[in-house]
Amino acid sequence: MTSTIEPTTAAMADELTRFPFDANGTRLPDELAHLLTHEPVKKVRTIAGAPAWLVSSYPLCRQVLDDPRFSLKDTSAEGAPRQYALTIPPEVVNNMGNITGAGLRKAVMKALNPKAPGLEAWLTGHAHALVDQLVTTGIPGDLRREFTVPYSTGLHCHILGIPQSDGPDLYRSLHVAFMNSPRTIPAAGINWDRDMAHMIDRLNDQETTGLMAELAALREDFDYAHLTDEMLATVGVTMFGAGVISVMGFLTMALVSLIQHPELKARLIADPALIPAAVDELLRINLSIADGLPRIATETMQLGDVTVQKGELVLVLVEAANHDPAEFEDPHTVRLDRPNPNAHLSFGGGGHYCPATALGKRHAQIAIEVLLERLPGLDLAVPIEQLVWRTGFMKRIPERLPVLW
Repeated sequence: MTSTIEPTTAAMADELTRFPFDANGTRLPDELAHLLTHEPVKKVRTIAGAPAWLVSSYPLCRQVLDDPRFSLKDTSAEGAPRQYALTIPPEVVNNMGNITGAGLRKAVMKALNPKAPGLEAWLTGHAHALVDQLVTTGIPGDLRREFTVPYSTGLHCHILGIPQSDGPDLYRSLHVAFMNSPRTIPAAGINWDRDMAHMIDRLNDQETTGLMAELAALREDFDYAHLTDEMLATVGVTMFGAGVISVMGFLTMALVSLIQHPELKARLIADPALIPAAVDELLRINLSIADGLPRIATETMQLGDVTVQKGELVLVLVEAANHDPAEFEDPHTVRLDRPNPNAHLSFGGGGHYCPATALGKRHAQIAIEVLLERLPGLDLAVPIEQLVWRTGFMKRIPERLPVLW
């Protein structure tokens, strides 16, 4: 007689697809085609070991992002299923919500305005100065470490009103702050405390300008008596971290995509007026978001053919939605004449749509304008398959981006 042994719960759990997928940023993960066609909502297992619903089709991704019953704030609640361990204090996860609740949204949005006096000219000058240094150093150059990183940290130091020399020290914390880890990372707390102390010092520094000076001045206003130095410093630390890693990640990947599409690069060199349209399309196809946008269901809801239970984790797979043929005709082709160029989800959506969208676009547009004007022969200095991709990280980025021109 043959006995049948039922699989254990742990064994069944191990059968779940592991997420995230491939860290290689030069191609779409193999799983996407199957997900879009057959499983637009699929149960997966996260790095932290939690089950989650991975959502890939464009309409269902939009539904999750637009419906406030799928909560970002609740992803930081104690005991909530996680995509990975938190590397920032739980109360900081809903950062823009906290900023709005504290009455600081107006000041922050003002700082993120790309049309602020002198900002575009500053970005253009900074980009030229970085290209000057690249040319002086000679080929091959590392376009990430020598251009996209200092260009992005420079922007955020400028809008925060802190010295440019602060950029490298604040940036080194991001190597840990944006890790995907199954358990708590001691270095994350150490970095957070150091950066908070530094930003509090900047609040009290008479030489500070920009947003941090505006926030510091609010301490003299009775209407803002509820604000502490820690609350104000948190705005600076989180704006630097989230802002730099996002715009640096996108710009780095946009340049990889541009190099992969020499015909597009040639069009933009011949007609720079096409660059704004190209940035939207590069945003759509870019693979810089290596994880899913997390939400917790605050009640039991239907999502496509799946019933999502209250308290379950839902992950929006942006790269799949941005390549959904139901929304983007011929999604694997770069087209500058799309009828819906801003429909991509690379800036999120709903109540948590990225407030720095316009700034992020202008940051990339100016960088691409300057690079193609100054270095029209820009190309990889190594075979593309030799790029080394960072793993265990919330963004897909090459560790180095060796280029020639």
